Amino acid sequence: MAVQQLVKFLVGDETFGIGITDIFQIIKPQEIFKVPNTPPFIEGLLNLRGKVLTVFNLRKRFNMPDKENDDSTKIIIISQNDLLLGFIVDSVTEIVRVPEEDIVPTPPTLSTFDKRFISGVAKLDEKLILLLNLEKVLTPDEEQQVKDIVEKHGSEVVK
Repeated sequence: MAVQQLVKFLVGDETFGIGITDIFQIIKPQEIFKVPNTPPFIEGLLNLRGKVLTVFNLRKRFNMPDKENDDSTKIIIISQNDLLLGFIVDSVTEIVRVPEEDIVPTPPTLSTFDKRFISGVAKLDEKLILLLNLEKVLTPDEEQQVKDIVEKHGSEVVK
């Protein structure tokens, strides 16, 4: 029986999951280099051991109320299409193992959340974990914008 390992995290009142194989690293919030004229959900750039990555605020991306970072706040760094991206989340709670048969397509009844960001739902002990669709968190235009931001401002961050 195939099992998926998910890193479970919270943004607002929602519980999300990302496959553990998609995660590069989980870090505490660090100094973020602000970049002018970017969408509000882009916090800025971060220098991670000489690699520059764009950091997103998932609360803003999902139109949730903003919240100050606290001791639980983490940045989940994923590697996607040769880009390193950081997602600010309220907390990372645990790593869970979910049998593949308990992962189902996003139910049409899920109305509390923008479905384009979700690739499916994992059922775990009567709770639902929304699986973040990493391909859809950024539109192709936004992905190009991120590449341009890193190209334009990356050298300022690495100093």
